[in-house]
Amino acid sequence: MTTEVTISDRAARRIGEILKGEGSGAMLRISVEGGGCSGFQYKFDIDRARTDDDLVIEQDNAVVLVDSASQPFLAGSQVDFVDDLIGASFRVNNPNATASCGCGTSFSV
Repeated sequence: MTTEVTISDRAARRIGEILKGEGSGAMLRISVEGGGCSGFQYKFDIDRARTDDDLVIEQDNAVVLVDSASQPFLAGSQVDFVDDLIGASFRVNNPNATASCGCGTSFSV
């Protein structure tokens, strides 16, 4: 299985727009933590500090960080941005998830 995490073009554009409004040095951190209705949930934060073991994904104006503890849960995933009838949000298409909640913010492995 690949350890790579990819960002869709739509997500990169939206992340770039968000980071532009946050000022110099802002990056989007994606992490996985316990919780949610399916066991794990995705967390999106603005961060200004990288650690040595962060996975760093740079695409266009988007800089995304994934901490080392979250990397195995996100291996092979693609982060996308969708804007549909229920709203606009980032969506993680995660091949490791064996089940997820209806809104797509939590999952189990």
